[in-house]
Amino acid sequence: MNFSEYQKQASVTAKYPGQGDNFTYPTLGLVSEAGEVADKVKKLSRDKNIHLPSELNDDQRAELLKEAGDVLWYVSCLVTELGADLDDVAAKNIEKLHSRLDRGKLSGSGDNR
Repeated sequence: MNFSEYQKQASVTAKYPGQGDNFTYPTLGLVSEAGEVADKVKKLSRDKNIHLPSELNDDQRAELLKEAGDVLWYVSCLVTELGADLDDVAAKNIEKLHSRLDRGKLSGSGDNR
Protein backbone atom coordinates (compact mmCIF):
# COMPACT_ATOMS: atom_id res chain seq x y z
CA MET A 1 0.00 0.00 0.00
CA ASN A 2 1.32 3.45 -0.86
CA PHE A 3 0.58 6.66 1.01
CA SER A 4 -2.09 7.83 -1.44
CA GLU A 5 -3.98 4.55 -1.11
CA TYR A 6 -3.64 4.69 2.67
CA GLN A 7 -5.00 8.24 2.61
CA LYS A 8 -8.05 7.16 0.60
CA GLN A 9 -8.74 4.24 2.92
CA ALA A 10 -8.21 6.37 6.05
CA SER A 11 -10.66 8.96 4.71
CA VAL A 12 -13.38 6.29 4.61
CA THR A 13 -13.01 5.82 8.37
CA ALA A 14 -12.66 9.52 9.21
CA LYS A 15 -15.80 10.67 10.99
CA TYR A 16 -15.47 13.90 12.95
CA PRO A 17 -17.19 17.28 13.24
CA GLY A 18 -16.70 19.53 10.24
CA GLN A 19 -14.87 16.86 8.28
CA GLY A 20 -13.71 18.34 5.00
CA ASP A 21 -13.15 21.79 6.48
CA ASN A 22 -11.62 21.17 9.90
CA PHE A 23 -7.87 20.88 10.39
CA THR A 24 -8.15 21.41 14.15
CA TYR A 25 -9.56 17.97 14.94
CA PRO A 26 -6.86 15.94 13.15
CA THR A 27 -4.13 18.23 14.48
CA LEU A 28 -5.25 17.72 18.07
CA GLY A 29 -5.64 14.00 17.44
CA LEU A 30 -2.13 13.87 16.02
CA VAL A 31 -0.51 15.44 19.06
CA SER A 32 -2.65 13.30 21.35
CA GLU A 33 -1.58 10.07 19.65
CA ALA A 34 2.05 11.18 19.50
CA GLY A 35 1.76 11.77 23.23
CA GLU A 36 0.51 8.21 23.67
CA VAL A 37 3.59 6.91 21.84
CA ALA A 38 5.80 9.05 24.08
CA ASP A 39 3.95 7.91 27.20
CA LYS A 40 4.43 4.24 26.34
CA VAL A 41 8.14 4.80 25.69
CA LYS A 42 8.44 6.75 28.96
CA LYS A 43 6.84 3.89 30.90
CA LEU A 44 9.05 1.31 29.19
CA SER A 45 12.06 3.39 30.20
CA ARG A 46 10.87 4.02 33.75
CA ASP A 47 9.28 0.69 34.61
CA LYS A 48 11.23 -1.80 32.49
CA ASN A 49 14.55 0.01 31.95
CA ILE A 50 14.05 -0.45 28.20
CA HIS A 51 15.79 2.13 26.03
CA LEU A 52 16.56 0.28 22.79
CA PRO A 53 14.20 -1.23 20.21
CA SER A 54 16.15 -4.50 20.47
CA GLU A 55 15.11 -4.74 24.15
CA LEU A 56 11.37 -4.78 23.35
CA ASN A 57 9.39 -7.98 23.46
CA ASP A 58 6.88 -8.71 20.69
CA ASP A 59 3.90 -7.34 22.66
CA GLN A 60 5.67 -4.09 23.55
CA ARG A 61 6.75 -3.60 19.96
CA ALA A 62 3.22 -4.32 18.70
CA GLU A 63 1.72 -1.77 21.10
CA LEU A 64 4.12 0.93 19.94
CA LEU A 65 3.39 0.11 16.30
CA LYS A 66 -0.38 0.36 16.93
CA GLU A 67 0.11 3.83 18.36
CA ALA A 68 2.36 4.77 15.43
CA GLY A 69 -0.45 3.67 13.13
CA ASP A 70 -2.82 6.03 14.93
CA VAL A 71 -0.31 8.86 14.42
CA LEU A 72 -0.22 8.01 10.71
CA TRP A 73 -4.03 8.07 10.51
CA TYR A 74 -4.18 11.57 11.98
CA VAL A 75 -1.35 12.80 9.73
CA SER A 76 -3.32 11.43 6.79
CA CYS A 77 -6.48 13.22 7.91
CA LEU A 78 -4.60 16.49 8.38
CA VAL A 79 -3.07 16.24 4.93
CA THR A 80 -6.52 15.51 3.49
CA GLU A 81 -8.00 18.53 5.26
CA LEU A 82 -5.24 20.66 3.74
CA GLY A 83 -6.17 19.40 0.28
CA ALA A 84 -2.89 17.62 -0.36
CA ASP A 85 -1.78 14.13 -1.30
CA LEU A 86 0.17 12.16 1.31
CA ASP A 87 2.48 10.73 -1.38
CA ASP A 88 3.37 14.30 -2.43
CA VAL A 89 3.94 15.42 1.17
CA ALA A 90 6.22 12.43 1.78
CA ALA A 91 8.16 13.01 -1.45
CA LYS A 92 8.66 16.71 -0.71
CA ASN A 93 9.86 15.89 2.79
CA ILE A 94 12.45 13.42 1.48
CA GLU A 95 13.54 15.96 -1.14
CA LYS A 96 14.03 18.57 1.60
CA LEU A 97 15.99 16.17 3.78
CA HIS A 98 18.25 15.04 0.93
CA SER A 99 18.92 18.68 0.06
CA ARG A 100 19.98 19.29 3.66
CA LEU A 101 22.14 16.16 3.58
CA ASP A 102 23.81 17.26 0.33
CA ARG A 103 24.50 20.73 1.78
CA GLY A 104 25.68 19.40 5.17
CA LYS A 105 22.72 21.01 6.94
CA LEU A 106 21.03 18.04 8.64
CA SER A 107 22.22 19.33 12.00
CA GLY A 108 21.28 22.70 13.35
CA SER A 109 17.99 24.44 13.85
CA GLY A 110 15.49 26.36 11.80
CA ASP A 111 13.00 25.25 9.20
CA ASN A 112 14.77 26.79 6.23
CA ARG A 113 18.34 25.54 6.46
